[in-house]
Amino acid sequence: MHELILLRHAEALPADDSGDDHQRPLSEHGRREAQDAGAWLARHGARPLRALCSPARRAEETAQLALAALADPPPLQQAGEIYDATPGELLALLDQHADAGTVLLVGHNPGIERLVALLVEGRSDEFRGMPPAGLAVLHLGGPLEPASARLDAFWSP
Repeated sequence: MHELILLRHAEALPADDSGDDHQRPLSEHGRREAQDAGAWLARHGARPLRALCSPARRAEETAQLALAALADPPPLQQAGEIYDATPGELLALLDQHADAGTVLLVGHNPGIERLVALLVEGRSDEFRGMPPAGLAVLHLGGPLEPASARLDAFWSP
């Protein structure tokens, strides 16, 4: 893997009375945020070869809307371990996809922002925040390990 694109899910509606966090859909604002994230990726020539996504509805909707903006998007693969993941769990998942040149991972905070901090700064407690539909594009010079990446771009709606 040479490039890792991390995308936090866009703005979702609050949980309903059932309390099922997995089924929270995107708000209308969140749908626009996800489309804007996809447009940004397309304008910057992003070509993910693999797209991994949390099974939470808001993450899936974000991924689908963002990928729709790309000319030749990869199929979306659900990965249950992304939901509520630690940076270490996300690294373990990404290690399984190291054969892909560019990977897009759509997930949740605090895991996403802590993974950015770990890969760039070497410490996962140094995170600076990742807003809904925020994107971080990381360049990897070698194996996935702390402080092994360069932050090439950061975008938020």
